[in-house]
Amino acid sequence: MPDTVMNNNETIDPIALSVIWNGLLSIAEEVGSTLRCTAYSEAVREAQDFSTGIFDRQARLIAQGNFSPGHLGSMPYVVQSALDYHPPESLKPGDGILVNDSLLGSGHFPDCFLITPAFLDGEIIGYIVNIAHQVDVGGAAPGSQKVLGVTESFQEGLRILPVKIVRDGDFDPDMLRLILGNIRVPDKVRGDFRAQLSANTTGAERYAEFFKTYGAAQLERAFDAILDRSEDRIREVLRGVPNGTYSFEDHMDDYGADTPPIKIAVDVIVEEDQITVDYSRSSEQVPAAINSYINYTRAYTLFAVKVFLDPMLPQNAGGIRPIITSAKEGSFFNPAFPAPSGGRAALQIRMFDAINGAFAKVLPEKAMGAFSHWCNPNLGGLDDATGQPFVVYDLIFAGYGGRAHCDGVEALSPVMNCANIPVEVQETQNPIHIHCFEMIEDSAGAGQYRGGCGVRKDVEMLNSSTTLSLLSDRHKYQPYGVFGGEPGQLAETILNPDGNAEPLGSKEMRELKQGDVVSYRLAGAGGYGDPKDRDPQAVRDDVADGYISAKAAAETYGVDVE
Repeated sequence: MPDTVMNNNETIDPIALSVIWNGLLSIAEEVGSTLRCTAYSEAVREAQDFSTGIFDRQARLIAQGNFSPGHLGSMPYVVQSALDYHPPESLKPGDGILVNDSLLGSGHFPDCFLITPAFLDGEIIGYIVNIAHQVDVGGAAPGSQKVLGVTESFQEGLRILPVKIVRDGDFDPDMLRLILGNIRVPDKVRGDFRAQLSANTTGAERYAEFFKTYGAAQLERAFDAILDRSEDRIREVLRGVPNGTYSFEDHMDDYGADTPPIKIAVDVIVEEDQITVDYSRSSEQVPAAINSYINYTRAYTLFAVKVFLDPMLPQNAGGIRPIITSAKEGSFFNPAFPAPSGGRAALQIRMFDAINGAFAKVLPEKAMGAFSHWCNPNLGGLDDATGQPFVVYDLIFAGYGGRAHCDGVEALSPVMNCANIPVEVQETQNPIHIHCFEMIEDSAGAGQYRGGCGVRKDVEMLNSSTTLSLLSDRHKYQPYGVFGGEPGQLAETILNPDGNAEPLGSKEMRELKQGDVVSYRLAGAGGYGDPKDRDPQAVRDDVADGYISAKAAAETYGVDVE
């Protein structure tokens, strides 16, 4: 890369460019920290299910906070859609645009984007954007992510096309009243909306100060340089990957009882300095709320490709130019509106795993065993103690797949940058009691480098009645291993494990009563390499740590630890 960049016959000093770039990242991160620290819900405050971005006056994505790829990869398309409805000349200082539409947004209604124009001397200089997953936006079940029995998006909750909800720096009270009147937990959503506004207001102020410090002319040259360098770097790496088509197939369990599996098929096509990821051989869209609208498909495609080509490269409008996402209209990864999609979060890991499987054929040192799937159950009802609706939003994460030089890490969010929600927070705010949250022995896919363990979380209902919307997977198809590594143990969900131990489907809807216990047991992740090549001391350490049993050590790895 050159030390300087020429644009409009002027030179960008490399030190100034570095300072400007880090200043942009600082603003994006401050927007995120403001949102997290002022949010009301566990989803935003604890699980960190939100993201932030900065766009220039041309609505080009310049920088993002280090948050969720599903949100971040969707942002460029969300902002453009919002400005199609509200052109820049129609915006004033203190305005804000809200959108949650599945097709225009990031794939399901709970994700609410707030777009705030930043002004200096009466002129728009850019846009500050954040998105927060709201714990409820109405619809057929608490949490607005019901999969079964939902056949069109109109059943999934309140759909918000781009609306100018913020004027003169505050929410339009009538519009806010309309939204809050259609959801189950208005206090939490109102608080998170306020946090989103506060975060964007802070970001817009910092961005204006940034322009005052460095000047519009220098910053716009720097933005061009940042985007061009990002594009050049991706194309440079692509030229080092052999041309060809690399394919992989996997399956999701189903989209409900007695339904066929959903085929996930990718063809990764490398042609010189351009790459196309084509999902056209995948299943057609399904009559359940688990389809992936094209923006969401793009988002995780961009993320996965970037991870394999240059994971440290900033994701911005330049870096995504050489990456094309293709899926035929009406298919599972590009459904036609009004296809339902509330449970589309279950797909993020599976898109990454499919692309990982394809890249394993050409970049084996960067590939890994498949992730454990994750679990995103929602519980809700009327609280016996207060008479008010409650929603328990949960995220449960298990292990990473084994990699070329190390084991998969344990209980960490894959491809999402969120977090397991602390037990104490959930029990304090909701009528539930959590019996255990622990790793599952012998669940990890064996290998020279083993996958991460599955995790078990048992949750007891303290309310007289509670609705469960289960969003999980890998109950039927194991997370695959690579290069001789073994697959991880299947996931399962058990109702009342100490009673009749009834197995539940991975997309189950169930009415629960007081005393019922749901045991979520996530799959183990896939291994990398032949288990017989594993360091015997690593096997002994795993037995000591409770990751594998002495029996498995002997039978799978040939190591006697007795």
